[in-house]
Amino acid sequence: MGSLPKIGITVNLNTGELLGGRVQHTVRTAKDLQGIFRDEAVRLAMDPAQLIYRVQSFLPAPEGQPGELFWGTTLIEPGVVGDEYFMTKGHFHADRSRTEYYLTFAGKGALILMDEDRKTRFEPMKPGSLHYIPPNTAHRVANVGESLLSFLACWPSDAGHDYATIAAEGFSARLRSIHGIPTLVEEP
Repeated sequence: MGSLPKIGITVNLNTGELLGGRVQHTVRTAKDLQGIFRDEAVRLAMDPAQLIYRVQSFLPAPEGQPGELFWGTTLIEPGVVGDEYFMTKGHFHADRSRTEYYLTFAGKGALILMDEDRKTRFEPMKPGSLHYIPPNTAHRVANVGESLLSFLACWPSDAGHDYATIAAEGFSARLRSIHGIPTLVEEP
């Protein structure tokens, strides 16, 4: 019987950061998030290099290969664009039947979920909270705190990402800071 391949990745259990040579890094700045926030004029007035979030991914198999799992950590900076919290772009899975888990390491956030009927809700995220993203559900995360939000994700390698639907249609509600309280506000 052969030996299992060594993964060579570690997770910082305080921050959620992935460490190792096979970790892929993606950075999203204010200039990368056109059309995500309600107040585009405020986003355009920001320093285009303003870091909004970064993603670290460990993809041990080719994307699309069934039966494998991918890991990733997302780290979202604190901040707002107008009255919306810094957040990820959001997506459906390309294979809508696929699910995902998020485990919060640090900070305070909101997991925003929208089903295919465009019903939107959110779940509070805090260190130690585990979140299940069901099939047929778009998802994005906002940092509603004053420090870095980090969470680990695990998803099937054949799930894929459909960012185009969210880019074209958005979510049916936006998470806004109303008198300092994260509030889901329906879009007209």
